[in-house]
Amino acid sequence: MKPRALALASLFGALFLAACSGPSSGTGPGPGGPPTGPVEVGVVTLKPQNVPITIELPGRVSATKVSEIRPQVDGLIQKRVFTEGGQVKAGDLLYQIDPRPYQAAYDAAAASLEKAQAAVPSAQAKVDRYNQLVGVNTVTAQSLDDAKATLAQAKADVAAAEAALASAQINLDYTKVLAPISGLISTSTVTEGALVTANQATALATIREIDPINVDLTDSSTNLLRIRSLMDSGRLKRGDGPPRVQLKLNDTLVYDKTGELRSAEATVNETTGTFSMRASFENPTRMLLPGMYVRAIVDLGNDEGAFLVPQRAVNRNAKGDATAMFVSKDGKVETRVLKTMQSVGSDWLVESGISDGDRLIVDGLQKIGDGQAVTPIEVALDAAGVAHPVDAKTPGSTGTPASTGTPAPAAAPAPAAGG
Repeated sequence: MKPRALALASLFGALFLAACSGPSSGTGPGPGGPPTGPVEVGVVTLKPQNVPITIELPGRVSATKVSEIRPQVDGLIQKRVFTEGGQVKAGDLLYQIDPRPYQAAYDAAAASLEKAQAAVPSAQAKVDRYNQLVGVNTVTAQSLDDAKATLAQAKADVAAAEAALASAQINLDYTKVLAPISGLISTSTVTEGALVTANQATALATIREIDPINVDLTDSSTNLLRIRSLMDSGRLKRGDGPPRVQLKLNDTLVYDKTGELRSAEATVNETTGTFSMRASFENPTRMLLPGMYVRAIVDLGNDEGAFLVPQRAVNRNAKGDATAMFVSKDGKVETRVLKTMQSVGSDWLVESGISDGDRLIVDGLQKIGDGQAVTPIEVALDAAGVAHPVDAKTPGSTGTPASTGTPAPAAAPAPAAGG
C-alpha cells in the first residue's frame, strides 16, 4: 500500500502544477509558450518640415570702445573731477594738471611772437624804399638784395614764433585731461598731488563704451563648412539683414535684447581650428559688462526640408554612429545609420538616412530586433516625450500605458477553486 500511496501523491502533484501553469498565467496561447504573431510597436511617420536652424556658441562680452587715459605733459595732479565708476561724456574734464609752468611758457612764446612781428614792418619798408632808389643808382642792387633777405628772415622769425606759441598752447591745453570717448570710467590710479609724466606706462583711468556692447563668439571651422554646405545646397534659407543673436547669461536667464552678427574673422586659428565672430547688442541697463562669459544662440535661417527624429528613438552603435529602427514596407524591423546635425529641443536634426513617409519606431524598442515582423501603431509624443496612440484623447485612455505605448496585459483570471 505504501508504494501505491506515493504514486497517487505524485500524480496529484503533477495535475496541480499543470493547472497552475496553464492559460491563467497569461504568458501565451499555450502553457508556458512564447507569444505568437507580430509584436505591436509605436511608430511616428516622418515628414520633412521647416525647421529654424540655430547654433549655440560660447562668447565673451567686450566693450565697443576702450580708451586708456594717460597724461601728455609732465606735472602734478591738482584735482580729479570725475566720479569713479560713473558715466562720462567725450570732452568732459577728468584731471587738472598744474598749468602754471605751461602758462609761463605760453606767455614767453607770445612775447617772442610779438617781437618777431615788430621787425617785419621795418624790413618791409626798407625793401620798398630800396626798390624805388635802385633804378637811379642811388642804392646798389646788393643793398636791395640784403634788404630783401632781412625781410624774409623777419617773416621766418614770425612763423617760428607762431609755431612755438601753438606748441605752448597745446601743452597748456594738455594740462586739462579730457575724456576722448563716452562710457563708464574705471577707478583712478592716482590722486591729487601725484606726479605724472607724459605718455607714462600706467594709465590714470580707463573708459569703456558699453552701450552698444560687443560679444566675441568662437566656432569651429568644421561647423562653418557644414553651414556653408547647407547654404550652397539651397536647403538653408536666410532672410534679409545680418543673422540675429540671443544671449543666455546662465541656465535660466536670457538677455532680453536681440543682437546682430556684425563681423567674422577671415582666417582660422592654426592652433585651435576655430574662427571668431562678433555680435553687437544694445545695453541700456548695463546688464552686460566686459569680461562676462555667455552662451550665444545664432539664428542661421530655416531648413525647409528638415527631418526631426525624437532623441528617445536614437541609439549609438559600437562606432559611435547614430542608429534608429524603422518599419520597412514588408512590416519588418530594419536598423539604419543616421547622420545627425544638431539637437533641436528633444529631437535630433537628421541630415541623411531618412525619406518622406518613413515609419520610425519610438516605442517598444526593447521587445524587437532586426528583421522581426511587427504591427505598427501610430503614436504621438507629448511635451514630456511620452508616447500615446494618436486617436487617444488622453494618455492611457484606451487601455494603453502612456509610458510604453503598448497594449496593457489582460488581467489574469482568478485561479480555480482548490487550484
